[in-house]
Amino acid sequence: MTDGLTGTDWLPDVGDGLNRLQRLVLYELNKACRETGRDFVLAIMLYGRVVEHVPITEAQLQAVLLSLGVRGDR
Repeated sequence: MTDGLTGTDWLPDVGDGLNRLQRLVLYELNKACRETGRDFVLAIMLYGRVVEHVPITEAQLQAVLLSLGVRGDR
């Protein structure tokens, strides 16, 4: 998809308020939930999917998940 994120990728979209990384995380989260048939996926599984598209750290993924309101408890 891309080699990395540029400065404008961090700006929120005027339509929904999500930036490019947040949108990618939600897309991969939805895709993983559909493929596994569960309402949840492990963060490491999601990280593996997201890092295929953009070079981010686990801490950055956790920050994005928190910004989206994703909780780690069930």
